[in-house]
Amino acid sequence: MSWVDIGALEDIPAQGARVVKTAQGCVAVFRTQDDQVFALDDRCPHKGGPLSEGIVHGHSVACPLHNWVFDMSSGAAQGADVGQVNTYPARIENGRVLLDATRLSARSAA
Repeated sequence: MSWVDIGALEDIPAQGARVVKTAQGCVAVFRTQDDQVFALDDRCPHKGGPLSEGIVHGHSVACPLHNWVFDMSSGAAQGADVGQVNTYPARIENGRVLLDATRLSARSAA
């Protein structure tokens, strides 16, 4: 994997997100209350809602438009909802958030 530094962990609020823009669309990078990071497509497959504006609870995020809930580690919709968002490897190193640049550049157009 080829990792790219996207910023400091402290720049992402706990239970919040920041958006990384790529040529193929936006990726939402989430920070959980327990300081884990997850990266997902920033587009709900249901109605295209910006997941980066959703409510983070545990390791899940709820779409702000229609409350579909996605597991941030797998990208799978939870409950009765059916859908999936792409996930991207993310890690924290020395207080910095890193994303897998190879996976980001290989993603499909949004």
